[in-house]
Amino acid sequence: MALVEKTFNDGIGTITLNDQKNLNALSTHLVDDIIAALKQLKTKETRVVIIRAPEGVKVWSAGHDVKELPTGMIDPLTYNDPLRRLVRELQFFPHPIIAMMEGSVWGGGCELVMSCDILIASDKSTFAITPAKLGVAYNLSGVLNFMQNISFPVMKEILFTAQPISAQRAVQIGMINHAVPVEQLEEVTLKMANVIKKNAPLSISVIKEEMRVLAKAFPLNPEDFEKIQGNRRVVYNSADFKEGVSAFFEKRTPVYKGE
Repeated sequence: MALVEKTFNDGIGTITLNDQKNLNALSTHLVDDIIAALKQLKTKETRVVIIRAPEGVKVWSAGHDVKELPTGMIDPLTYNDPLRRLVRELQFFPHPIIAMMEGSVWGGGCELVMSCDILIASDKSTFAITPAKLGVAYNLSGVLNFMQNISFPVMKEILFTAQPISAQRAVQIGMINHAVPVEQLEEVTLKMANVIKKNAPLSISVIKEEMRVLAKAFPLNPEDFEKIQGNRRVVYNSADFKEGVSAFFEKRTPVYKGE
């Protein structure tokens, strides 16, 4: 059964995440369905794509499907991890993508929406980036995505505390574009999409690709990369990582010892 619904109307494609049983956690199955929908919308007739959840949801996405994380000794955030594959599809997609968010957005769900081009949320939405709660050492490309949306001091606060922030603060720090009353969310999103679709699609496609290339133009010394990867392996071999995953499933507060 497909976990997303795809519609297309007058140049605007809509992808609705609809695995509500699992709070739209980014499982392999859900990610595969989102990617399949994006590929079907990768046509010259498409001008804009909206990614959303069903109206009235409390959780837009719960982020990584923790059930799919290995329990230790293996890096769970490799190049072919479902979230990494989805992020690349969003970033390389030739048309603008608007994330329309009602409800809370957690963990990897935040990186999903921050990989879209325009972010419009309900004013009741909250955002939390939570790898530190699970003992997860986030990967380099994921951290770079956060850097492109948030200033260094604020990014460190959000990542280190793993606490949710309001949609209003997310607008203030430049993390999202707009926070609007929930009853206006769809109207505002469609108005934005309709403005964009009247502009030149080839121009927009090239500009989007230029920004993607420039945003990733960070030289990285191979030795530094190997050092970071080595440090990440230490994390995934640690007792703390096992404790974080165990505590999540046992619905208790983890006790970390730095070991």
